[in-house]
Amino acid sequence: MKKRKFRTEPLATSSMPSGVLHLVVNEGAERFSYYGMRSILVVFMTGMLLNAQGSLDPMGEAEAKSYFHLFASAVYFFPFLGAILADAFLGKYKTIILLSLVYCGGHVVLAFDHTRFGLLLGLTLIAIGSGGIKPCVSANLGDQFSLTNGHLLTKAFAWFYFAINVGAFGSVMLTPWLLEHYGPGLAFGVPGILMLVATIIFWSGRTHYVHIPPDPSGVLQALSSPQAWRAIGKLAGIYVFVAFFWSLYDQTASAWVLQAQHMDRVWMGVEWLPSQIQAVNPVLIMVFIPLFTYGVYPLLNRIVSLTSLRKMAMGFFMTVGAFLISAYIEQQIELGMEPAIGWQLLAFVVITAAEVMVSITCLEFSYTQAPLKLKSLLMGLFLLSVSLGNGFTAIVNFWIQNADGTVALTGPNYYWFFAGVMFLVACLFLLVVKGYEEETYLQGTGRG
Repeated sequence: MKKRKFRTEPLATSSMPSGVLHLVVNEGAERFSYYGMRSILVVFMTGMLLNAQGSLDPMGEAEAKSYFHLFASAVYFFPFLGAILADAFLGKYKTIILLSLVYCGGHVVLAFDHTRFGLLLGLTLIAIGSGGIKPCVSANLGDQFSLTNGHLLTKAFAWFYFAINVGAFGSVMLTPWLLEHYGPGLAFGVPGILMLVATIIFWSGRTHYVHIPPDPSGVLQALSSPQAWRAIGKLAGIYVFVAFFWSLYDQTASAWVLQAQHMDRVWMGVEWLPSQIQAVNPVLIMVFIPLFTYGVYPLLNRIVSLTSLRKMAMGFFMTVGAFLISAYIEQQIELGMEPAIGWQLLAFVVITAAEVMVSITCLEFSYTQAPLKLKSLLMGLFLLSVSLGNGFTAIVNFWIQNADGTVALTGPNYYWFFAGVMFLVACLFLLVVKGYEEETYLQGTGRG
């Protein structure tokens, strides 16, 4: 009988799985590549985009925001397809390797072709590659755990998210500087190199991973189970609410960047580039993860039983607060003032706290509540909420553009609109919190 090359079940150990380190480092490098490219997109589209003849052909602000969020929507649509490919056909490992190469190809196109066609092709490849691997990477991390070390899953996901933000901070600081001083070729090229490094790191850890094989019949059998559809339906209902959080949150890389161009960006004696202000988010995440895990959550738990859904509800209301601060900033700009960048930093503090309570919580919640054969599929469904949120933002920005080139929803009214939508969503979510019943599925339980 042919000996299996890779383990297909997690070890019965109480310690951290050996493959976790490779997965965490890989995620940090991959996120460097994604957030570095993403951080300069709006500035590139509104100031450096070329036509086929090599002449400047930039987009207007509303158009750039629309296309930015269409791209973000696509990035988070493909996880659903990637999850199906992984669970039913190739397995998570092969899917990640294959789509990582597609991902690298997208960076190459952006680095060498700065026209609208190059932008379209490059972003399409990145959306397919980055989006396709997303549910597989996080689900693959969860697959390394069994019941005996399942108590370490929260810590592993926290380090996973920590690595995301280490990569994001480095890229958001470096890539806008490269764009400013060396142009889009190098600015898009460096993130591409980091994506190649991420792929190599992931490949090098292959013998340490648990490789859950694809199981198309198992997936179909799971999908034929009323229990599985109950889990899918319950989680899908949660994701509709989470989508609106992402609608607001992802505007930190579009609307907030454009807003920063009209602010006094001198902070700590340095004049920051508009795209670099985003770097405060990953720094705050790295501070907030241990602060919330070991301080805020235990303290709140003494007052109220702090379930995952209650954490998310708190995060929704905090997101409203962040956009109210943005509305105030925009009001000052409309009055002809140049508000200090400290106001936007305060908004970042609030929305980053919301991110910790919504995104990290929902990531772990999605894995634990998903049936065993549908882990990647449900992770894909969770990421589809990001797609829906960005799709909503893109539609709003297309809708407010008038035929004469003016924009219908401008200034503070733009931020008031999104804050109002998020407040309504948060209030409705409180009804869900009261009635939701959790069902947990981990490898080795024999359930689902």
